[in-house]
Amino acid sequence: MLVKTFGCAIIGINAIIVTIEVNSEKGIQFFLVGLPDSSVKESYQRINASFSNLGYKFPKRRITVNMAPADIRKEGAAYDLPLAIGIMAVSEQVDASMLDQYVIMGELSLDGVLNPIRGVLPMAIQAKEEGYKGIIIPKENAPEAAVVEGLEVIGASDLSQVVGFLNGTISIDPERVELGTQAEEDACLYDFQDVKGQESIKRALEIAAAGSHNVLLIGSPGSGKTMLAKRLPGILPPMTLAEALETTKIHSVAGLMGRNRTLLTTRPFRSPHHSISDAGLCGGGSFPQPGEISLANNGVLFLDEVPEMQRHTLEILRQPMEDREITISRARSSVRYPANFMLVAAMNPCPCGYYNHPDRECVCKPGEVQKYLNKISGPLMDRIDIHVEVLPVPYNDLSDVRRGEPSAEIRKRVVAARKIQEARYAAYPGIHSNAQMTTKLQQQYCSLDPRSNEALHKAMRRLGLSARAYDRILKVARTIADLEGVADIQYEHLAEAINYRSLDRDNWGS
Repeated sequence: MLVKTFGCAIIGINAIIVTIEVNSEKGIQFFLVGLPDSSVKESYQRINASFSNLGYKFPKRRITVNMAPADIRKEGAAYDLPLAIGIMAVSEQVDASMLDQYVIMGELSLDGVLNPIRGVLPMAIQAKEEGYKGIIIPKENAPEAAVVEGLEVIGASDLSQVVGFLNGTISIDPERVELGTQAEEDACLYDFQDVKGQESIKRALEIAAAGSHNVLLIGSPGSGKTMLAKRLPGILPPMTLAEALETTKIHSVAGLMGRNRTLLTTRPFRSPHHSISDAGLCGGGSFPQPGEISLANNGVLFLDEVPEMQRHTLEILRQPMEDREITISRARSSVRYPANFMLVAAMNPCPCGYYNHPDRECVCKPGEVQKYLNKISGPLMDRIDIHVEVLPVPYNDLSDVRRGEPSAEIRKRVVAARKIQEARYAAYPGIHSNAQMTTKLQQQYCSLDPRSNEALHKAMRRLGLSARAYDRILKVARTIADLEGVADIQYEHLAEAINYRSLDRDNWGS
């Protein structure tokens, strides 16, 4: 007798359907084929124990299980449930009439309880695309899968509930979620109105948010670099449904969704320690998992103490910052993860931290400042659109009881500028902000008048800027014009954009 159940395998942030064929014939052996890893092979022990504890019988026959397609590696304990249901169906303990209508995934405990699994959202999306009626998964994962409309999501707490549902002896109501009722997490936790002074830095971050530009904050210890960076997500535009789904898929595959979570509605803010490894930053491992740059997709990647990071780890950022995705290649396969993040980097100006400080004297030896700055390569520095110096806040500003402009007001201007950009690039798929402009679009939308052109020419010669830095200045100027609601870049917009190249000035590190 042959029975088929259906599960899913995760490749990158997408899923493919896995057909689990269970065949029963005379004999007493158990065979599991189809390129399973060790945890899948161990499912026999978990299934056998759960059957015994729940009063079900493991068939005393020759059972052959094939997981197709057989050339794709099957990983993890999430295949326990479809394997168990297939074995029960082939031994006529479960009615097999509905098995072709559902994708089934879940990890079994020895007592039959279903444990939550990773990657449920891409599984649910794939099940709907393939025309399945629904998906049967652990109850704690059900809210996450229920964001997929038009798919029946059955959340079960143990194996006996799944058996009862398929046999028609019990009824399980499909999971329902109201996306509009999920509040944004930590929406008011960090607000710009609590920041004293630093008006020029707030302005730079507003421009960065409006055009999705990368930022480098350089300043002495205690000047507020980390504090300002943490408030950046609060002024970014709300995520679209497509962005929320993509971000949730990445976090689901990485196992970071937690229990009873639905859709991520807040833009991610990732802040890895400067000792992070290459694989931790870009993703990887024997079986590739998303790294910090993918977990920050559609949000902010904050790297504090950038010069303290390993140089070869920092250089990994160069390609994803340009392509906004990263491909992790292994001998048998390649996995592509999105990496559309805003980079916010922070650093001290020198080893002692007080170079260019208005009150304290730098004690670094000659040449140490430039050596410290050189820990960040020129190609990487060119890819950072805005360099701003963060100076200590004077006492008068710190003691001022008046509150600054709230993040909500800044966000309104950012959203208005983003709407201009969305309309401008509506005919260009994959381009949504000024930072993503191609050379052709830059020539079309970043034209300069003679006065502005001459000013940029002088800045290029004086600062020794590269062609990439030239492009960045024009893109930032375009964003400043959008914030002002102006169709053409004006001299004032270009001058402000040039001013945001602090580390290109002659006085830095000399």
